Amino acid sequence: MEKLRRLGSIFLTFFKIGAFTFGSGWSVLAQLEQEYIQKRREISKETLLEIMTVGKSVPGIMITNVSMLMGMELAGPPGGIAAVVGLTSPAVIILSGVAYFYNFIKGNFWFAAAMKGVSATVIAIVLSAALSLGREAFKEKLAIIICAVAFLLGLFTDISNILMIAAGVVIALIWMGVEKAGEKK
Repeated sequence: MEKLRRLGSIFLTFFKIGAFTFGSGWSVLAQLEQEYIQKRREISKETLLEIMTVGKSVPGIMITNVSMLMGMELAGPPGGIAAVVGLTSPAVIILSGVAYFYNFIKGNFWFAAAMKGVSATVIAIVLSAALSLGREAFKEKLAIIICAVAFLLGLFTDISNILMIAAGVVIALIWMGVEKAGEKK
């Protein structure tokens, strides 16, 4: 019975997050941080950062991947399923309604104005999550260097994001290998 209660809690929490998250997966991360790190204290920032890193690194929709991993961290595979179904259900319900009423709302002034307000607010939420999780991610000089180089390459060149991610992985593996070899000597 306790397991069912736990799965129900995960489903409802992720449903709430899915229902009130606008913008992108990054705003979901901000809500996960607030709910499971700050409020419930069930995971650490480091754990959320690891989940986010893996979720971004595998194919598929980043936030669905993160939700699955987060649910699994909280309650194993059934927790992962509860988290994904909880997070995605509001979008399916809302998009079904939007699709049905699309011809009415597409030119509606009030709807467009509301979406501008949502867009502006999402930027603050995403920035807050980036700064909070960034503090955890940038504890090592290597991470700061890789981030700065990737940022500059992304800003000033047309290098593929996939190539930059692969290069970041290779650089980190080489760097960590050199450090590990130095420790053994």
